[in-house]
Amino acid sequence: MGEVAEIIYTNGFSKLGNQNHDQSSWQEETIDGDLKWSFALSSVLHKGTSKFQDIALLDTKRFGKVLVIDGKMQSAEIDEFIYHECLIHPALLCHSLPRNEFIMGGGEGSAAREALKHKSVEKVVMCDIDQSFPLLREVVNFCRTYLTVNQDAFCNKKLNLVINDAKAELEKRNDKFDIIIGDSADPVEGGPCYQLYTKSFYEQGLKPKLNGNGITQVGTQVGWTSGHFHPKEVFSSIYNTIKQVFKYVVAHSAHVPSFADTLGRVMASDQPFSIHAEGIDRRIEERIEGELIYLNGAAFLSSATLNKTVSQSLLNETHVYTEDDARFIPGHGLGYRT
Repeated sequence: MGEVAEIIYTNGFSKLGNQNHDQSSWQEETIDGDLKWSFALSSVLHKGTSKFQDIALLDTKRFGKVLVIDGKMQSAEIDEFIYHECLIHPALLCHSLPRNEFIMGGGEGSAAREALKHKSVEKVVMCDIDQSFPLLREVVNFCRTYLTVNQDAFCNKKLNLVINDAKAELEKRNDKFDIIIGDSADPVEGGPCYQLYTKSFYEQGLKPKLNGNGITQVGTQVGWTSGHFHPKEVFSSIYNTIKQVFKYVVAHSAHVPSFADTLGRVMASDQPFSIHAEGIDRRIEERIEGELIYLNGAAFLSSATLNKTVSQSLLNETHVYTEDDARFIPGHGLGYRT
């Protein structure tokens, strides 16, 4: 028999704590009580820890550089563009001419990177870091230093990085936005961001900060949140909650291989969406500097065609997300998807 592979345990680090690992090193992540996801490592590029969180940048054989916080994959170099293109561009492309955007969360910088590709955008406010979770500040600094793909975005003069609780920051501001994107932590019990998914926040905190033709988009990011098995855990509840506040709501999803999962998003506005493939393709060509890797008009339209189980779940959902009646991602601790 060959050598037993060294396992990188769920805190993101091996028991040996080596900086460089051999061909038998693996990162293991617990998806659920009876399901684990593991992938081979080439090396650990950087790691840090505090009493709040562990953070690591891993070089994996399949997915390239991977950002891991508390043992949970946040994004992978090889396919993060799928998640971030689908999170950012649909709302901006459906808007008549977006000039400013507010991103709730997004500390990794990828959401801002995608938003800044739009020629019409004059300002992107990215608000991350809840002061009750201080290591989130370290996460942003870490990403600025080590995720080189986003360094231009962090240096862009159009980006305004705000260190504050996103809910408090948005509610206190006097300015309004064409686009507001939710790229914040998952709604986990005890986590910092579940209130960003409540009806009261959408109604009193978010909607008043949108311009008249503004669009918001919220992403849910882990655990089959829009997939076949458990859409009711969070995705359908968030969809139904947003429907109570906005006139026009579109749900769409995309599969991200490194997450081994289908991730869902909800786009909403009080103005109807005029969406057709040719129009989306034309706006991509006219508005965006450079090329998108994943998203085009046909891909977006197909992403809004959900399977029967998910569609029926959205149609039949009655739960409304409130502070007193929140629905949480089960089986997760204080994980963060940036």
